[in-house]
Amino acid sequence: MHARRAAALVALAAVLAAPLAACGSKHQTPPIAVTQPAPAGSTPAGSPLPSSAASPPPAAAPAAGLPTITYTQAATGFPADPDQASTAPLGEGLQVDATSPVYDAPGGQARAYLTPKISGVDLIMPVVQRTDGWVAVLLPSMNRSVGWLPPSGWHTVALRDQIVVRRGAFTLTWFRDGVAQQTWTVTVGAPATQTPLGRTFVLGRSSLPSKVYAGLDVLALGAVPDDKKAVATGLADAHTGIHAWYRDEFGYRKSNGCVRMPPAAQKVLLDNVAAGTSVVVLP
Repeated sequence: MHARRAAALVALAAVLAAPLAACGSKHQTPPIAVTQPAPAGSTPAGSPLPSSAASPPPAAAPAAGLPTITYTQAATGFPADPDQASTAPLGEGLQVDATSPVYDAPGGQARAYLTPKISGVDLIMPVVQRTDGWVAVLLPSMNRSVGWLPPSGWHTVALRDQIVVRRGAFTLTWFRDGVAQQTWTVTVGAPATQTPLGRTFVLGRSSLPSKVYAGLDVLALGAVPDDKKAVATGLADAHTGIHAWYRDEFGYRKSNGCVRMPPAAQKVLLDNVAAGTSVVVLP
């Protein structure tokens, strides 16, 4: 598909054996992490979270043959995000210290493995819930799903920002410390390839060669197409993203799922938004 029509999904897969086409581009530079300095308040590796129980439920040994969650591979058996439409700020991001099993409930069954990096960038997932010493995070590569980690083997960083997209209003609002900073008119997914609803997060940023991105990096998100058969050929394994657009055409439903921003607005996000920042897409 021509770049002008296929531009919509972002692939952070340059480090994989077979790089994925993204937004109509056949080549791309390796992804880079969002390098905003972490605010004060980070916690050391494996710091236990407050617990309402004297002894957290133990983590069962994972079964053999569990998949590893990657940019292109998801997993099954995880619970749905219980607050998919919540706009409450998520102030902590979590990164595992080494390859770690992730569970379907506190003391439950391991369903997959998480790694410290995903396609070469640090994997920082927003913390959404804490129970009995365990912590739940939003998962990448599967929409509106959470996974649980036991009380050690990870570290957290403070997150200050949040992005809220309202599809019906064609707006994207950037919040810092719970206060709205700026709102822009944006273009969202077409009716057949709608921008996935619910909470997700910023994985990192990727440089793509097509001029349709106005020469600016793309913010790749944890969300993937809800209907992979509906997107352009070659983009089924890509992720949705937030990116600049080369033409002044905003306030429409016409992308393959990404959020298209005015270039000046994209520059603001690139200058301020860190990996792990939560993104909420509302109807």
